[in-house]
Amino acid sequence: MNGRGPSVFNLVSLALGFSFLYLPILILVVYSFNASQLVTVWGGFSTRWYGAVFQNQQFLDAAWVTLRVAVLSASAATVLGTLAALALARYTRFPGRTLFSGMVAAPLVMPEVITGLSLLLLFVAVGFDRGFWTLTIAHTTLTLCFVAVVVQSRLVSVDPRLEEAAQDLGCTPARAFWLVTLPVIWPAVAAGWMLAFTLSLDDLVIASFTSGPGANTLPMRIYSQVRLGVTPEINAVSTMLISVVALGVVAGAVVTRRRERRRVTDERLAAGGR
Repeated sequence: MNGRGPSVFNLVSLALGFSFLYLPILILVVYSFNASQLVTVWGGFSTRWYGAVFQNQQFLDAAWVTLRVAVLSASAATVLGTLAALALARYTRFPGRTLFSGMVAAPLVMPEVITGLSLLLLFVAVGFDRGFWTLTIAHTTLTLCFVAVVVQSRLVSVDPRLEEAAQDLGCTPARAFWLVTLPVIWPAVAAGWMLAFTLSLDDLVIASFTSGPGANTLPMRIYSQVRLGVTPEINAVSTMLISVVALGVVAGAVVTRRRERRRVTDERLAAGGR
């Protein structure tokens, strides 16, 4: 890029990159409104397939399971991930810290097939019947590390002397965290929850290993039907799933930005008062 703006090469590269990423999604969304039963032949605009999705009990059951698993696993992962991030950010030296840090970050780099197989063997060894709760535990294990990384990056920039001052004024460590630290890192906690929720909605590999009867998720249902052929109903379901994830990401970004602006404003007012 020069002083006169982006070059033609940069613009073409940017257009090709965005086309490669988003053109297939755009085509899927467009063909979800196709009136024809043939997914590759345009037969006019119609929303009939969205109505058909809401009449398909298998899709509705899978969507309900997926939503419950995503909410529960994201909430559990947020609590555990925040505690793990607090331990790593505030306690730089304790026995086993390196091992603990590596175990927290392991799912980030480990292939999902290995994670899913390991969890399957664990559940079999302890005698857990695979189903809704094993799937929830597996998704919590998968998403916990992402929450920990997001929250830890925010905790590093928070002055620990704020907590120390609160404790000098009579707060217990837990109360100091709840009243002082948590409001400051809340945007990162919310972002971690949204990330965990999105990852749970999207997961297929680990769910295939750890789910059981009556606990089929929406990605699993879509994959099982795609193996028999793509139908307009699948395009409609995929479009709705994309919309839910996109709305969640946008909402999380808006909330985080507003809280950040409010924090900056409060800091400026406090600095001006001094």
